[in-house]
Amino acid sequence: MAKKHRIEISFDECKGCGRCLLACPKKLLAMGKEINKQGYTAVEVAEPTNCIGCGACFYQCPEPGAITIYEIVED
Repeated sequence: MAKKHRIEISFDECKGCGRCLLACPKKLLAMGKEINKQGYTAVEVAEPTNCIGCGACFYQCPEPGAITIYEIVED
């Protein structure tokens, strides 16, 4: 059985550069509509359950701590 993953984007850390949008092979991310405390339009996770855990979004993000990928462990 394939591992499942979940992406979490820190709303207030995101600078809205869009690099993660381009990097995601599954196109799970979308530009949000809300402005964060830094004055940027932050990226949102449009399809949280389809993440394959490749890390492409994480490695493209220039802001440390803005994107976290979790492996979902089932008991």
